[in-house]
Amino acid sequence: MSFQSEPGTIRWKVHFRSSPEMVFDALATDAGRARFWAETAPEVDGVVTFCILNYEPFAGRILLRRAPEILKLEYFGTVVEFSLAGDGRGGTDLSLLATEVDESIRMEMVAGWVSVLMAMKAAVDHRIDLRNHDETRAWGTGFVDN
Repeated sequence: MSFQSEPGTIRWKVHFRSSPEMVFDALATDAGRARFWAETAPEVDGVVTFCILNYEPFAGRILLRRAPEILKLEYFGTVVEFSLAGDGRGGTDLSLLATEVDESIRMEMVAGWVSVLMAMKAAVDHRIDLRNHDETRAWGTGFVDN
């Protein structure tokens, strides 16, 4: 099978210098998600509301949380599972599996996940926020941004 050709599915992997606990914290906490993913993403009663520039807020349920190994949640009509494994040297290998992806927007989501994951790596490993925080320079206007 060729690159990203599995219908309804997106798969990515990224390596972090940071520990699984630090990576999981970025995914599983309000403050962590706000560092790289959404302007805000508070969780209340197992539901995360993602507030992303130029998008209506989206609420997604957390389906599985097993720190620091797995976080699975609903995200814009998909189911996304983040699996984390230590690399044996203090770092983390993260695998992302998104399923139930609408084929009409799958390639945009493939690119979108690269943007999210690279912003996450910058935030977690280097404490850098790559986002523009500017509605005129956001994903919907053709800018690489979350």
